[in-house]
Amino acid sequence: MAGHSKFNNIKHRKGAQDKKRSAMFSKLSREITVAAKSGMPDPDMNPRLRLAVNNAKGQSMPKDNIQRAIDKASANEGDDYKEVRYEGFGPGGVSLIVETLTDNINRTVTNVRTIFSRNGGNMGETGSVSHGFERVGYISYPASAGDEEQVLEAAMEAGAEDISSDEDGHEIWTAMEDLHEVAGALEKTLGEAESVKLAWRPTVEVEVDEAQAETLLNLIDALEEDDDVQNVHGNYSVSDEILEKLG
Repeated sequence: MAGHSKFNNIKHRKGAQDKKRSAMFSKLSREITVAAKSGMPDPDMNPRLRLAVNNAKGQSMPKDNIQRAIDKASANEGDDYKEVRYEGFGPGGVSLIVETLTDNINRTVTNVRTIFSRNGGNMGETGSVSHGFERVGYISYPASAGDEEQVLEAAMEAGAEDISSDEDGHEIWTAMEDLHEVAGALEKTLGEAESVKLAWRPTVEVEVDEAQAETLLNLIDALEEDDDVQNVHGNYSVSDEILEKLG
């Protein structure tokens, strides 16, 4: 286990995410409802629902909100959402994968294409960039979960494939099919994770300069603000100095 994934760097400015808490809860609720509809409405019997609930807890989503989202699925209420993935390019040749849950594909594809074109990017065909990513499991813990050695030992025992630690926290990577099992094992030793999800991890990262980074981060912010967009993954890397300048 070695290497630094820079996934927090890829996700970029956590402060920007805090400003979107209400919208984030709405998206988390949507994922919980879709997950519950896809199988049993019991997190212990439904791995996808378990991951969705864990992720919601990691974002401090109230238990009542989580239960309402599950109950909506149990009562077969709410819209029927489809999972649709879009791929595209940002400034500097950066590759982006946009995951959505939508009840209106025409609306969503129009919105995503418009956001790309208005923010220095362009949308590509399905498969145009995903070949440069691996589909993996991702688990994050705050620095308070333990020191690097403790978390490394726990991750190895749980069956994780890779880990990186810095002053901001710990990032743990697993094979896609092992995510639920590894997350469950880690919860017993380290407590609840901040985030447990399937992610697209780039095989090669693209370093972007300050001008490209500003345009790129504006593009990603605009995508994440769209109601139908659940996750945005990219293969870019921005230096800490540039992130500090851009705030």
